[in-house]
Amino acid sequence: MKKILGVIILAVLVLSACGGKNDKQVTVGVASNDTKAWEKVKELAKKDGIDVQIKHFSDYNVPNKALSDGDIDMNAFQHFAFLNEYKKAHKDAKIEAISTTVLAPLGIYSKKVKDIKDVKDGAQVMIPNDVSNQARALKLLESAGLIKLKDNFGLSGTTKDIKDNPKHLKIKEVDAQQTARALDDVDISVINNGVATKAGLDAKKDPIYLESSTSDAVKPYINLIAVNSKDKDNKTYKKIVDLYHSKEAQEALKKDTKDGEKAVDLSQKEIKDIDIWVYPQWNSLICSVYCEVCGQQALHMQWASQCTTLECKLTDKE
Repeated sequence: MKKILGVIILAVLVLSACGGKNDKQVTVGVASNDTKAWEKVKELAKKDGIDVQIKHFSDYNVPNKALSDGDIDMNAFQHFAFLNEYKKAHKDAKIEAISTTVLAPLGIYSKKVKDIKDVKDGAQVMIPNDVSNQARALKLLESAGLIKLKDNFGLSGTTKDIKDNPKHLKIKEVDAQQTARALDDVDISVINNGVATKAGLDAKKDPIYLESSTSDAVKPYINLIAVNSKDKDNKTYKKIVDLYHSKEAQEALKKDTKDGEKAVDLSQKEIKDIDIWVYPQWNSLICSVYCEVCGQQALHMQWASQCTTLECKLTDKE
């Protein structure tokens, strides 16, 4: 009888071990070209008893839904402006950034033109069609001297906000993944860093014009690691973030992206500051941010803001 009881207890323990949910199993959704960095994170996490699963997405519209639905625990594929547009379109989404990863400069590529100054009149131009990257692409075309945008052009700007098109460019919006495939058919194409790399392009050497990585204007386009808001203080997720920023993972990132991406590790305060910048109300002249010193409402000034009296520290009263 004792032997039978012992077998039963052992069987129960084995079944519990096999069937119980592993609280340290984490699925990360990615759609970028820093795959090697996440593979290194997966490797390093094993030493801490964390089983990291990497799920790849080819459609930028899917990872945030997968996160909200609980199909994945974290995602790392988007920048602040993209997340902002997603949350505007999906009011019930409770997703936020817990860290940053890279700044992947946007580039203008061509198989027909070697110098941006040689873009011909009536040239065919391809840009991404999602709202945040379309606005970013148009800003890049303006920076390259090809078009002029309206003075109030913001993070949600479209081709309708082009004020002047002196070269009569024929601009077409397509899915971001198609911008690289269209290179044979157009004069120039504005391509995301990750899409370019996946297409076999060198994101650092091949663009005929590259976005600056040092100006404040690119801060909304820093890529991030997102989780559901309820999980923002999850210690296991924070450990994964630390592993992503480890020396080993960053070396893998640099090798994988051919040094075409700039690693970014912002503090929580810096992340909050960017969140305020890309907050929907900041696209209007008056926003909901107040100076905590003088109490005055802040004026929106292109990408940044400033107190109407002194350079006081701004805080969100909402």
